[in-house]
Amino acid sequence: MSACVPAHADSARTEHVHPPHSPPPRGPRRFRVAGADVSASIAVFLIALPLSLGIALATGAPLQAGLVAAAVGGIVAGRIGGCPLQVSGPAAGLTVVTADLIQQYGWRTTCAITVLAGLAQLGLGCLRVARSALAVSPAIVHGMLAGIGVTIAVAQLHIVLGGTPQSSVPDNLVALPAQLANLRPADLAVSALTLSLLSLWPRLPGRAGQLLGKLPAALIAVAGATAVAAVAGLRLPKVDLPSWSSHALATLPEGPVLGLVAAVLTTTLVCSVQSLLGAVAVDKLVAARPGLTGRVKRSDLDRELLGQGAANIVSGSLGGLPNAGVAVRSTANVAAGAVSRNSTMLHGGLVVIAALLLVPALELIPLASLAALVMAVGLKMISLNHIRTVTRHREVLVYAVTTAGVVFLGVLEGVALGIAVAVGVALHRLTRTRITHDETEGVHHVHVRGQLTFLAVPRLSRVLHQVPHGADAVVELDGSFMDHAAFETLQDWQKTHTAHGGAVDVTGRRPGTRISEPADTDNCRCRPWTPWRNHQCERPPTAPPTGAARPDSAGDTDAATGASGRTDLAGRAAQADVAGPGRTEGTDGPGGGRELARGISAFQRNTAPLMRGELARLAREGQQPSQLFLTCADSRVVTSMITSSGPGDLFVVRNVGNLVPLPGEEGGDDSVAAAIEYAVEVLKVRSITVCGHSGCGAMQALLSAEPGGAQTPLRRWLRHGLPSLSRVPGGAGADGADGADGYTDAGPRLAGRPAADTAEQLSLVNVVQQLEHLRAHESVSRALRAGDLELHGMYFHVGEAQAYLLAEDDGGAVFRRVLETDVTV
Repeated sequence: MSACVPAHADSARTEHVHPPHSPPPRGPRRFRVAGADVSASIAVFLIALPLSLGIALATGAPLQAGLVAAAVGGIVAGRIGGCPLQVSGPAAGLTVVTADLIQQYGWRTTCAITVLAGLAQLGLGCLRVARSALAVSPAIVHGMLAGIGVTIAVAQLHIVLGGTPQSSVPDNLVALPAQLANLRPADLAVSALTLSLLSLWPRLPGRAGQLLGKLPAALIAVAGATAVAAVAGLRLPKVDLPSWSSHALATLPEGPVLGLVAAVLTTTLVCSVQSLLGAVAVDKLVAARPGLTGRVKRSDLDRELLGQGAANIVSGSLGGLPNAGVAVRSTANVAAGAVSRNSTMLHGGLVVIAALLLVPALELIPLASLAALVMAVGLKMISLNHIRTVTRHREVLVYAVTTAGVVFLGVLEGVALGIAVAVGVALHRLTRTRITHDETEGVHHVHVRGQLTFLAVPRLSRVLHQVPHGADAVVELDGSFMDHAAFETLQDWQKTHTAHGGAVDVTGRRPGTRISEPADTDNCRCRPWTPWRNHQCERPPTAPPTGAARPDSAGDTDAATGASGRTDLAGRAAQADVAGPGRTEGTDGPGGGRELARGISAFQRNTAPLMRGELARLAREGQQPSQLFLTCADSRVVTSMITSSGPGDLFVVRNVGNLVPLPGEEGGDDSVAAAIEYAVEVLKVRSITVCGHSGCGAMQALLSAEPGGAQTPLRRWLRHGLPSLSRVPGGAGADGADGADGYTDAGPRLAGRPAADTAEQLSLVNVVQQLEHLRAHESVSRALRAGDLELHGMYFHVGEAQAYLLAEDDGGAVFRRVLETDVTV
């Protein structure tokens, strides 16, 4: 036996060893189902049962096919799919497609087409193109669903009246007068009762209504109509579920190849788009339910496609309808309190039990009741809210064309027609630009509404040349796109106009866009968060051109133009928020108020919209910081930047020299002690950090101070740093000599290198000294004894952008570099 191979005895002995200090290995994990998932699955099952039968009736498929699809959708798609709380099954949106397939190819070939569509969905899921399906315009999707809803409602109306639907909407409309003349009162009565219960059940008043309203209206409507029909002895066509032994399964597809390919593509498109949009909608429902966001992951759309594809393969193979995510059942699942995919899978299991054990009860249901239920579902697919939305976004033409195309031509043809119209509308908007010119109080305004492309250049040039030479002009751009041709035209005209003594102000563009030479030294590209870079886009003042009268415009010219009248297309938009059309009072001084106003305006425009939600939460909940951060008032030390913190994270105290006066020595200034007490006693912070930094002016002042002299406020404050100074070689009261060789031997030091000079050594000593002062405060001392508080020392080297944390080793206190890899999860 090779020496490299362990003996069997040794292998057996070491096989079950687990790491020391770890809990013993657990046994096999048991399958557990939350009670909320059980109750939610029952609620979804009670909705799915009548709807599955009704959709199967509407398609002309065997009624058992609806039950098969519901069971497979719940179990297979629920287990594999990427949206845990979305319920899959036979969908009303697939009714028209499936009905056309059954009429053209027969039921067994339709099952084969369902299998092929499932395979196509698997391929799309593996290619990870699920997000691309969401690029379809919502107007097209809503129009498609509305067209399907119209088709369903018109077809089921014939069954409600006691007749038989035709193959298309026009045929059904033509046959409707004859159907009305020969309606069957019993079918109409049962249908009317179903619709009445469906509408009134959720509106029951009082406490009893709240309790009874928890039962699904669809189940109550069908059960109530069935009971009345049975009690009254009405002779009506009822559900006929043949024996499962004669259930038809899929076969090899038969028919023209191109027709079959189109059928597979149509089924794939409708199933995929409806499922993906449903997953996105379920994510929104989950996010709106308190306490559920952390427990249920966001949808994985590519995995959802894989789950839907697997469900369609199994459903088609077993003789079931095509599957897709369904909105009604998914909404009910979330509203019923489901917390995992177990609810969807359990609902599928309940459908299997019902299909096997409840056949006698199901065969009592009148077909007119199911038709009324499906007709109501179809009418709900024509959403007034969707119509208002597409009208507001000026896409009602796309919606209407898609709806009409689906109703009169078919689903695939209607969607293709809607896409073509949507592309045409987008091109029309891109090329349709309104350019107007007017004069107000001597200022010429050129308004550009829409996108500026090369197609609009002739009109733009014609309008711009209507502005007289030497006049003041304002060009207002209201659009999100400008191509190179339009940019060059506007830039050339601006140069020519300013060369003739005129003034140009261009407004309405995004921050960072300028009409200027690339080599301009004052070319500025401001972005959110850049003011801390010590750059506020200062521009030299520009004198007004000779002979041009511009009352009260000096502030505007100074802020928005360069030496040659070149204009920041974005700066005017930012300044307009603050200054309006003229000068901002009190902000014309160099550097001060103007930069403050510009920075505030940039915050309101760029950053506030991103932060408003988080700040609103903090306003509601109050501040709950975890740390007190005590640092210097130096403008180069940005606490939020060097600690990667945000609003509500740090309770910050800043003063000259990051000093902590000893209790009783504040000399009338209790602000630091008050902040410490408030942070520890009220806010219950868990740590306090004292942060010094390189190049500290306070430390330089301590080193250069001479005895005596006037006691200014600054000198009185810096006396709290004298204990630190006394611990540094060469400092006041120090015993050591003034020599560079003594820096690393006198107290705290930097790891890896000696202190650069006495000032840096004093900064390090000062951090340690102020930590000692902190321990002298009663609130801090008490929290430290209780183990509720930690103290930390920190040093930030500004020039190196390097942070150091205070630690202890055999040689005493040392500040160690914090690296990217120092913190592990």
